[in-house]
Amino acid sequence: MIEDLHWLGIRWTEGPDCGGPHAPYSQSERRAFYLEAWRQLRDGGFIYPCTCSRKDLAQAATAPNDADDEPVYPGRCRGRTDSCQFADPAGVNWRFRVPDGDEVAFTDLNLGAQRYTAGRDFGDFLVWRRDDVPAYQLAVVADDAAMQITEVVRGADLLKSTARQLLLIQAIEYPTLNYFHCELVRDPAGSRLAKRHDALSIRHLRESGVSAERVMEMARQS
Repeated sequence: MIEDLHWLGIRWTEGPDCGGPHAPYSQSERRAFYLEAWRQLRDGGFIYPCTCSRKDLAQAATAPNDADDEPVYPGRCRGRTDSCQFADPAGVNWRFRVPDGDEVAFTDLNLGAQRYTAGRDFGDFLVWRRDDVPAYQLAVVADDAAMQITEVVRGADLLKSTARQLLLIQAIEYPTLNYFHCELVRDPAGSRLAKRHDALSIRHLRESGVSAERVMEMARQS
């Protein structure tokens, strides 16, 4: 990905390939940041251990989207009060207890006013997986705070994730951010383009002989 972006002429001032003041930039090296966020949530009573099985648990570490968003949790383990007995998160899933009925509202810099109701539009969501991996929602919130991010730009399929992350930000008392959600590029059938559409990947276009200038022109036109 980094190689392809460089080929397009895109440059950045911080990252895993060039370092910077907020290194390390690989999430596999940032466990200490995620553990600190988990401890704050545990000590504040915002999360609870969950032993419910989840067939598709592996998706919790990746960014959910409009097609495979995390399902609303039915709440079987919601009443647990033994969080502080755990010295580390490994071995069970950890869920954030959302304030049922509360409205989470924010103004997107591109799409305008957004509103979601906790407990209806989304339920208690995963922040740490039982195989000892921080889930997407917790990882990006901790990274944004530690790296002093002020504006997040990403796809519109993550609008609901922003609502979840705002609850985490409020709970841990991190600085609030500005968000800009881009419209998704979709195929003729209306499905969002994803990694499975390899024929439209930058690498495939590059290897097919399409110039970087043409790829950028195609991006502007879309």
